[in-house]
Amino acid sequence: MKHNNSNIKIALQTSPSNEEGVLLARQLGVEYLAMWSSATTYDEYKEIVDQATAANLKVATCSSISNDERIVLALEGRDEVIEQYQNSLRAMGRAGLTYRTVSFMATGVTSSARESARAGASARAYRDGFRLEQESYGLKTFSFEREYGEEELWQNYEYFIRAVAPVAEESGVRIGIHPEDPPGITLGNVPRVIGSSFAGYKRALEIAASPNVGLCLCLGCVLEAGDNWGKTPVETIEYFGERNKIFKVHFRNVNQPLPHFVEAFVDDGYCDMYPLMKALRQVNNDCVLILDHSPNMVGGRHTGAAFAIGYIRALLERANEELGS
Repeated sequence: MKHNNSNIKIALQTSPSNEEGVLLARQLGVEYLAMWSSATTYDEYKEIVDQATAANLKVATCSSISNDERIVLALEGRDEVIEQYQNSLRAMGRAGLTYRTVSFMATGVTSSARESARAGASARAYRDGFRLEQESYGLKTFSFEREYGEEELWQNYEYFIRAVAPVAEESGVRIGIHPEDPPGITLGNVPRVIGSSFAGYKRALEIAASPNVGLCLCLGCVLEAGDNWGKTPVETIEYFGERNKIFKVHFRNVNQPLPHFVEAFVDDGYCDMYPLMKALRQVNNDCVLILDHSPNMVGGRHTGAAFAIGYIRALLERANEELGS
């Protein structure tokens, strides 16, 4: 892109096997792809890399194994899942993939019924007390047999991250911790604590104590939390960015904080996103930036992605020009 003298890599969220997505990325002038995959082996990851290379693109992020209740709640089979995670890190590194996201929510990303954004666009929403179980990603149950304490969850996180961080370092793969979405709530007897606040993020990184463990900083989740996050979005970017811990950014907006929010177009939420982009540019971490998701638009999901990436590119170009080298 014009004047991109930063370390921020804008990526389109699609797979290199998706012909329309690949074409859209190239038409938008995007060089990088971000994707979720069920891949776990070297051959599977190598195929992904080769597909992207054939399209003159690069896979900036490739993630799998996340929100697994066996890890989060220390259930039977935890060690087997962790071993699979370790092996997948080795396979990723061998294939030349260098980043993946992990989430620590036993009850998954959670929504209530969709509501209207600008001009009636259908948008993801969360209204406390009106959740829809079927809208949670990969969720098996909302009701666990007992209540879980916050410190217990922290112990489970520590067990997991200290098992995988050394393998990530050996493999040359960075792990970004995604915040809880929505943050700071309790569902199915499980509180959300690891990535529900600035303090939680800080503690998570201190426990990991690894150069290869950082943040998948979802600004949408930070905005959902509002004052309960504990710091402003800009303060959050400055603190973690000064420590080179921002590995990936989800650049999205909402209309207001919890207890009831509706996802907004990136230019239409309660937050002016330019100061956030400027702060990201100032710390200038080596990071991947994606939209993540936004309200539906006429013409399908590609229309919304194209609009958002155009807007995001303009913000980054403005920050580059304002801040210079």
